[in-house]
Amino acid sequence: MYKTIDLFAGIGGIRLGFETHGCENVFSSEWDNDAQKMYAANFGDIPHGDINLIAPSDIPNHDILLAGFPCQPFSIAGKGLGFADTRGTLFFSIEKILEIKKPRAFLLENVKRLMTHDNSQTFTVILEKLKNLGYTVYSRVFNSLAFGLPQKRERIYIVGFLQPVHFDFPTPLGYYQPLSELLENDGAIEPSYFLSETIKQKRLNAVKGTPPFPSIWHENIGGNISALPYSCALRAGGSYNYLVVNGVRRLTAREMLRLQGFPDDFKIVLPYSGVRKVAGNSVSVPVIKAIAGEMIKALQAQKAFKAQLTQLRLPELEV
Repeated sequence: MYKTIDLFAGIGGIRLGFETHGCENVFSSEWDNDAQKMYAANFGDIPHGDINLIAPSDIPNHDILLAGFPCQPFSIAGKGLGFADTRGTLFFSIEKILEIKKPRAFLLENVKRLMTHDNSQTFTVILEKLKNLGYTVYSRVFNSLAFGLPQKRERIYIVGFLQPVHFDFPTPLGYYQPLSELLENDGAIEPSYFLSETIKQKRLNAVKGTPPFPSIWHENIGGNISALPYSCALRAGGSYNYLVVNGVRRLTAREMLRLQGFPDDFKIVLPYSGVRKVAGNSVSVPVIKAIAGEMIKALQAQKAFKAQLTQLRLPELEV
């Protein structure tokens, strides 16, 4: 249907969302070894490495560019250096590919803070550069909670089209899956996932209010504990006790992937520490799937309109 490329691909969450609509991925790039292993196990191809080492002209032609470009430079959890951080400059790799390959559309994903970083100057620069390439640009912040996932994860999604189209972001579902449908049975989980009595008691003494059941207990930077009927955002660099199920154990690898919307047949080929990292860096698949559906709808409507115009054209009069 449409050809995509998957940049800063992670474990392929954005690709997965577009493949559900019949898109074919023709190129991927990801430099993290753990993410590459998970990607290869699930999609059958090993992503290329550092995108800075690949000439844009060597990238296959494609219809839609996909990129969850590195968010650490703009994240509250990081130092917030933005373009002063070398990872922040990776946006300019995207810009160069768009300039050379001119795909019909793109989808970029990043942390919500991108919009306000450096008094919104960073976001302004990004939007200006995309518009200067001829793209009509749309942006929206979505919370994964509103798309069926029990995870509070706010991210900004930037969509662009090379030709004018009518595009609307998807309407959020407004509800999320109960944790009870996502969490595994404690009786089937290895003892190593459970907290020591000391840490467990410390959590119990610090938690606010009466915890709902089931719940995921979240420890913030100040050491405060909140028990919620959903998870706070998964973080690649969070401590092992950052998120705790019912105050007694850590999330399993499968539970972390479920919180991001990955299906249960998505293969896990990494140790626990590796899954924590790649799941925390991943995207929420249902949000991507919903946006992808609207993007494809817009491209299809544009295609149909052009075909209609062609049919309406009158034949040239013979002299």
